[in-house]
Amino acid sequence: MKKIDCFGDICPIPMLKMQNELTHTAPGETFQMVVDHSCVIESIREYLSKSPFSYEIEEVINGVWEITITKTP
Repeated sequence: MKKIDCFGDICPIPMLKMQNELTHTAPGETFQMVVDHSCVIESIREYLSKSPFSYEIEEVINGVWEITITKTP
């Protein structure tokens, strides 16, 4: 699984990285993002709620989230 490191990136950089990766993701494929800004979480939730992608967000340590994104077939 591809992992996109957005540690230290502030909005809108993580969103731009995610949007770029979404264009290269085939149905059934998954990638993961690592972010450390809570504003990114809300932006991703809003964006992906209107798309053919499912996602799971896990706060792995305080203030650090792993977001696993899958393009639904």
